[in-house]
Amino acid sequence: MNTIAPIRPSARRARRISLSAGPTAPARARRHVRAVICAWGVPVDETIAVLLTSELVTNAIRHEAGESVLLAISSVGGQFRVDVHDTSCFLPVPVHGPADTESGRGLMLVASLATKWGFYPTLAGKAVYFTLAFRPYVDEEDDRSLRRG
Repeated sequence: MNTIAPIRPSARRARRISLSAGPTAPARARRHVRAVICAWGVPVDETIAVLLTSELVTNAIRHEAGESVLLAISSVGGQFRVDVHDTSCFLPVPVHGPADTESGRGLMLVASLATKWGFYPTLAGKAVYFTLAFRPYVDEEDDRSLRRG
C-alpha cells in the first residue's frame, strides 16, 4: 500500500487580535479561534479550544482588563496555543469550591481540559494561556479496518 500521510502543520503560525473589553469580546474571541483552526488546519478539538478561549477572555474582562484584551493565537511544534493579555497585575487563582457555585470554576475547567496552562507577567499586566496538543493522526483506512474487527 502506497499512501502518503497528510502533512501536519509544522511551521510557526501566529495571529494577534485586539478585542474591546466588553460583553461581545468572548464571542469575538471564539469566532477568531474557530477561524484560525479551520484556516490553518489545526488538528485539535475545536469545541475545547473555543470553550477555553471563552473562559480566559471572560476572566480577563471580569477582573479589571482595562479597555481591551489582546488575543494571541499560535501553532507550533504540535501545539495550539491561546494567550489572553490584559492590564491587570492580579494573578489568576483557581477556585476550589462547591460544584454548585455559579462562578469561579473557569480555571479549573481550563486546567482539566488543556494540555498545559499558565500565566506570566507582561509589561502591561499579565497573560494567561493554554495549549492543546495536536490529535494523533489516524489513517482513515486503518481506522475503518479496526472498527470492522
